[in-house]
Amino acid sequence: MPFPKRLLAEDEDIVLDLHPHWKQLFIPLLLIPVVCGTASYIAFILPDDSVRTALRWTIAILAVLILFRFSLWPYLKWQTTHYVLTTRRVVIRRGVFARSGRDIPLTRVNDVSFQHTLFERILRCGTLTIESAGEHGQVVLPEVPQVEWVQREVYKGVEAEVRRQGGPWREQVDTDS
Repeated sequence: MPFPKRLLAEDEDIVLDLHPHWKQLFIPLLLIPVVCGTASYIAFILPDDSVRTALRWTIAILAVLILFRFSLWPYLKWQTTHYVLTTRRVVIRRGVFARSGRDIPLTRVNDVSFQHTLFERILRCGTLTIESAGEHGQVVLPEVPQVEWVQREVYKGVEAEVRRQGGPWREQVDTDS
């Protein structure tokens, strides 16, 4: 589900709308056939009688609960986590039922750095850290897909927003010429 455009200002456009990297979903998706297969096998080997029928229902309910907790819930968390870069700000939104969010105006961004392990480099993801001149200092975004490219896009957005507003670094460059 894309980030809602109704939450943007009139002159604001979405540059990037990302979810965390798909590697968060690998184990939860792998769990589906394992739980279904195991529950089906156990239900199949039980002999037919009234007590066993209740036990089969118990197995089915447990399988559904396990799938909800360890497969569906991580998917819902992944689906409702947004890392959005607009022409004016960086927007972070998280939460399935209760939501939390943070907006960082691009003019307040001081530094953007990334870090990734060898495994993350292979998967083309990593951790993005955005440091801002604000009350909360920095925000760490784990498992950002194509993290180096996202870092460059944030820097481009910062430069474009500072130019648009006629920021202090532009005045300094103009006076040096």
